[in-house]
This record gives sequence, C-alpha cells and structure tokens, in this order.
Amino acid sequence: MTSRAYKAIVLFLGVILLGVLGYSSLFDYTWVDALYMTIITITTVGFGEVHPLTDASKIFTIFMILTSISIYGYLVSVVSEYLSNTTLMEALRTTKILKQIDSLEGHTIVCGYGRNGRQAAFKLKNHKKSCVVIEKSPELLKEIEEDGFLCVEGDATDDTSLLHAGIEKAKSLITALPSDADNLYVVLSSRQLNANTTIVSRANNESSQHKLKIAGADNIIMPDKIGGDHMAALLVTPDLVEFVNRISLDGESSANLEEIAVEDLPKEYLLKSIRDLDLRKKTGCSVIGFVTGDGEYIINPSSDMVLQPKSNLILLGRPDQIVKIKEVF
Repeated sequence: MTSRAYKAIVLFLGVILLGVLGYSSLFDYTWVDALYMTIITITTVGFGEVHPLTDASKIFTIFMILTSISIYGYLVSVVSEYLSNTTLMEALRTTKILKQIDSLEGHTIVCGYGRNGRQAAFKLKNHKKSCVVIEKSPELLKEIEEDGFLCVEGDATDDTSLLHAGIEKAKSLITALPSDADNLYVVLSSRQLNANTTIVSRANNESSQHKLKIAGADNIIMPDKIGGDHMAALLVTPDLVEFVNRISLDGESSANLEEIAVEDLPKEYLLKSIRDLDLRKKTGCSVIGFVTGDGEYIINPSSDMVLQPKSNLILLGRPDQIVKIKEVF
C-alpha cells in the first residue's frame, strides 16, 4: 500500500515536470509560463492560455489533460483504499493503545489471558489498579478489549512486548502462561529490564518453583495444588473454609481484608503504637496482622506494636468499615 502511494505521488509530480519541459522546450514558453500552463491544464480550472495555442500545442495540451485525469484516478483510488484499509485502522488503534500504556506508571503487567490471567486481571480491575495484558492469541485479543483492558499483541517471552507494555515503569508483573519454561523466561527478562518490579509467576510443576525463585520471581503460585488443598479442606474443616470464603478482598462480601501502609497514615502516628490508632473505635475495623519492614508477618499483633516505617497493617472489617478507614485517615 505504501509503495503504491509513493508511485501515485511520483506519477503526479512526473506529469507536472513533463508539462513544464514540454511547454518550455517545444513551444518556447518561459519556465513560469510553462508551469502556469501545466497547472491550469492538469487541474482543468479553465483559465485563459498564456499564448494562443497552435495545433501542435493543442495536441500536447489534450495529451496532458488525458494523462493527468488517468493519474488523478489512480491517486484517488490509492488514497481511498489507504484510508479505508483495515490495516491502517488497526495500526492507528495500536498506536493509540501504546500511547495510553506509555502514560502509565506503577501499573501491573499480566502475561497471558487464560483462566488464571483473566482472573488476575479482573481482580486488579476490582481494586482499581492499572493493568496491561500481553497476549499473542488473536482469538483472545478482542475479548481483552471488550473486557476493558489495555492489551499488547505479542509474545510475553519477547523483550519487545514487555517494553511495549511498560515493564520499565511497571510496579508488578504476573506471568500466567501455561508453560513453566515460558514463565521462567518472562521472569528472567522482566527482572533484567526492571530490577524493582514485584513478580508473581504461575507454575505447574513443583520442580519449577526453585528455578523461578532463582530467576527472580517474588512469589510462585501453583493453581492445581491450591485447588486440591481447597477441596480437601472443604471435607476436613468445612466451617473454617466457609468462614474464610466469606472474608473477601473485593469489597463485595460481608467482610473485608485490607492492607494499609504505615506511611499512608498521618505522620503523627509514625512510631506510635497500634493502640494509639484506636481503629476499633474510629472505624470498627480490627488489626489482625502486621508486616514489619523486614517482611516478617505477625498474626494478631499486640496493641503495643510500634508502627515502624515500611511496615503494613492488615485489617478486617465490613465493607462500610473499610471505606471509613479511607475517610478517617
């Protein structure tokens, strides 16, 4: 398509050059008069001639008119086809998406839109987190767009796809490809492109967990193992499992878990105790966990626990109580 457009432009300029050379050399027109005669001839505007036309100049003018009309027709057909071409529209759409992705910062990249990748993307959407999906299957690309996610068409194991998805500015990455080898390659590439991003990888085989960890994955999830454990737990401790299921992370259940960073609290609470926050009285939420700056998890922390920098609080409450936290703090 591009070569045809260049060809049409060259033909159009060529007929102008032919007219100027013809009028100037054959009929002794000056260069300006020759250009003027050429332009009014090929545009058929109907202005008067510079000099009375001889039979020879009339024949040349007729030739110029017929030639220019043919080239016009070709040029119009090329431009029309170019503008209506689906490839062009797709290129414009892709450019628009890449510009949107380029404006993101601190977003999450999801590699693969299978069962696990789709679930992860919707979970992020429920938490109002920016998300970019990398998928190479043409069948899934339209579905991703309909679901409202930004998408990069390509292979997640390719560094170019990761760069287009904004890996250098991404806060986290989830690789949920069906192949452990592909997930391993994505982890290696992502860690090389962005050493600070948090990487969560899917794994099918237990033997892959250690390799993914060495490659740079922060967390490894085995969906089959989790599913099996959950089914067995439904038989062994059904009430406990049902209770845990009622604790939602999405704000759609009767109870919610929420994690807040100590740095997000007002500065006067820094280096104070959990008791000083008085969350139970102010919001109704309970502190059920504490994550220290070193990554140590403390379940049911003491009210005397000091709120150190880079630590997080894990809270339990109803959806309206979780919302109240954001209003109070």
